[in-house]
Amino acid sequence: MIAKCLRVNEAGHLEISGCDTVKLAEQYGTPLYVMSEDLIRENCRRYVTSFEKNYSGKGKPIYASKAFSCKEIYRIVRSEGMDVEVVSGGELYTALQAGVPASHIHFQGNNKSLGELTFAIENGVGDIVVDNLSELHKVEKIASEHNVVVEVSLRIKPGIDAHTHEFIRTGQIDSKFGLDLESGEAMEALRQAKEMSHLVVKGLHCHIGSQILEKTPFVHTAEVMLHFFDQVRKELGIVFTFLNLGGGFGIHYTEQDHAVPYEEYMEAVSAAVHKTCEELQMDLPYIYIEPGRSVVGEAGITLYTVGTIKEIPGIRNYVAIDGGMFDNPRYALYHSDYTCLLANRAGEPADYVATIAGKCCESGDLIQEHTAIQHPQEGDILAVLSTGAYNYSMASNYNRNLKPACIMVSQGTSRIVIKGETYEDLVRNDI
Repeated sequence: MIAKCLRVNEAGHLEISGCDTVKLAEQYGTPLYVMSEDLIRENCRRYVTSFEKNYSGKGKPIYASKAFSCKEIYRIVRSEGMDVEVVSGGELYTALQAGVPASHIHFQGNNKSLGELTFAIENGVGDIVVDNLSELHKVEKIASEHNVVVEVSLRIKPGIDAHTHEFIRTGQIDSKFGLDLESGEAMEALRQAKEMSHLVVKGLHCHIGSQILEKTPFVHTAEVMLHFFDQVRKELGIVFTFLNLGGGFGIHYTEQDHAVPYEEYMEAVSAAVHKTCEELQMDLPYIYIEPGRSVVGEAGITLYTVGTIKEIPGIRNYVAIDGGMFDNPRYALYHSDYTCLLANRAGEPADYVATIAGKCCESGDLIQEHTAIQHPQEGDILAVLSTGAYNYSMASNYNRNLKPACIMVSQGTSRIVIKGETYEDLVRNDI
């Protein structure tokens, strides 16, 4: 199985954290997001332990909540010692409602509105990650109006190509995110910030992409950023207290994904950080990283009920499910690979080649094409693995479909953490 929380039980059914997925589908209905709390907590602890080992505790992992945002996930990651990253007013509000201390929230985003920035400043968010010169001046203006000094960091484009899908590369020069190193834009932002009286730049942030399956880009990024630390120290006399190296650690979607164990990322980057700081005769800054997908991705699966089966000889076999691009748009967006299987026949050979089709009125509403599953029948339960990240968070009401419920499972027990929508929810804001 892709994730250690999964196994095939004695009944031949797929099981997640001790819960039979067929029984979960019967109890809660489908489509259904299922998250293993056990694996989420284990992943959090692996990151926290890595910081204790590699930085003597002088650093902390931050949960990048765009991967999966709800009150319960914030409670879980905070209880495991992680900070929280948010990228919108909605995520910020949810985190605050879940009891996350504002001082442990890092606010990202390339185009934060005046309202969002004001909300963050009024609530005392600990780190506003400024993306551009315009935003820098907005923060200074709002802070001045509130007569406070705001701590910020600057998002930098280090110019690293992380070799991921072109839509999820964010560290190279041609990106909508951050301030450019090569053109001098980042240095100019720091010069202007130094003259501002209501904000102080405490650190720098970077992020080079997502679903990265190699260590070298992270190592090179750390070296580039620390050399910029040194340049700023010499030219402007600014000494930063922290460096946020972002996230993007890859996971297993299929058996072909060769994901690097988190500890190996951490060891390689830590070695580069220590070596570079020593060479530059610079104190080791406090280090942050921002895992999101790698915390929740493999911990989640989605369950569907099989409906119509259409076999077109010599062309393909369509297996329709009661979900689709409204609960998982990633195949439509990126042609993302997934592992699919029939949860109620998980012990049988996967010898049937199928295209998994959603129920939306779109030809492109597919979850996977030409994938091997067990021989299907109408009413079977289809499981799609590694859907814990960027599935619920990207879900929509397209065709006025309902967003599914999400449950947490742990040691054979289950509970609802997000209620499934009702038709009344769909029209609640209609006039």
